[in-house]
Amino acid sequence: MKFNTALLHDGVDKREKYGSTLTPIYQTSAFFQESAEDLEGIFAGKNPGYCYTRVQNPTIAVFENRINKLEGGIGSVATASGMAAIFNALTNILMSGDEIVSSASLYGGTIDLFRDLENFGIKTRYVQNNNKKEIEDAINERTKLIYAETIGNPCLDVTDIDSLAAIAHSHGLPLFIDNTIATPYLVRVLDHGADIVINSTSKYINGSSNAIGGVLTDGGKFKWTAEKYPMLKDYIKFGPFAYIARLRAGLQRNAGACMAPQTAYLNQIGLETMGLRMERQCANAAALAKHIHDKYPSVIVNFPGLESSKWHDTAKKILNGGYGAIVTLRVGSKEKAYKLLNLLELAYRLSNVGDTKTLVIHPASTISLHSTDKQKEAAGVFDDLIRISVGIEDVEDLIADFDRAFVKLSEDS
Repeated sequence: MKFNTALLHDGVDKREKYGSTLTPIYQTSAFFQESAEDLEGIFAGKNPGYCYTRVQNPTIAVFENRINKLEGGIGSVATASGMAAIFNALTNILMSGDEIVSSASLYGGTIDLFRDLENFGIKTRYVQNNNKKEIEDAINERTKLIYAETIGNPCLDVTDIDSLAAIAHSHGLPLFIDNTIATPYLVRVLDHGADIVINSTSKYINGSSNAIGGVLTDGGKFKWTAEKYPMLKDYIKFGPFAYIARLRAGLQRNAGACMAPQTAYLNQIGLETMGLRMERQCANAAALAKHIHDKYPSVIVNFPGLESSKWHDTAKKILNGGYGAIVTLRVGSKEKAYKLLNLLELAYRLSNVGDTKTLVIHPASTISLHSTDKQKEAAGVFDDLIRISVGIEDVEDLIADFDRAFVKLSEDS
């Protein structure tokens, strides 16, 4: 079935007890069982069922199944946030002394997390995205995975996933891709060779900024070995399910960063309109980017859909149905950036992307605040940069709002 139909019907069990078209919110901490033997079987993983929401919950399970069908994986695990999804995805296989090779153009929060991992003896080697030589040179015997974002936030560089997967697999390494900014609407990264895909559900999946969450999906094609990944030694017997099996039985259960049932419910509501929202948001972003690019030559407009973008060709190759819904502007100085942000009337000044409403932020002083100057530059973050997460408003109104702001900025300069 096609994308929007799949959003509504794939992974949904229509045999719900009372005929509800949405899985109810099972807002409970634990679940009664008929016998001690039944409870023992569930705890041991021998019987299906639910015992404790930190481990699994019916509302969350349906959301995970819908995401898994959408991504084309063998299993998905929902978490308390996008950052929890990244942390769980990595530490499910990493231990002290291991290394990550990662694109340097990452979301600032991810860079902060990688810095925290250094305290546990896990090092990250940053490379220029899509630079084959840099990537190859960074790989050594301690490397355990390669990491990148499909569309860098806020750099907006586009990863050549097929090429990166080929490099990773030639070294016997899995490829982990954060697909939050692109979403499965633009690309199913597992189909391009990625092994683990991560999404912050707080963004385009949810769509209304009303719940924080994350989810990761295993493609099931990577050949895990106990020799290279000793954390999985007790789970290799599960074959392609080794990674998910350890995550379910170990880290996800023990760390406790599970998604809440209420969040899973809200995400399911958002998921059903994600295709329609993404179609509109991508179209609006393209129109807004072109308008500012053509009308204000002093402003540096970054958007993969513009032919002037250095990542346009890769975006055409990888993405389908649009070029994302984020645009960045460089306006000349931090002072001008702040003035422009404050002059906008429709756009909300807040730290998120993927909302139905247009959102704007100054990344250098917010999401990349703790990054070094070198890390900011590599991630495409500059003092005069504004990030725009384009919403579903009538694009004429968005353009008029930015035109008013630019005129006022010019008059005040």
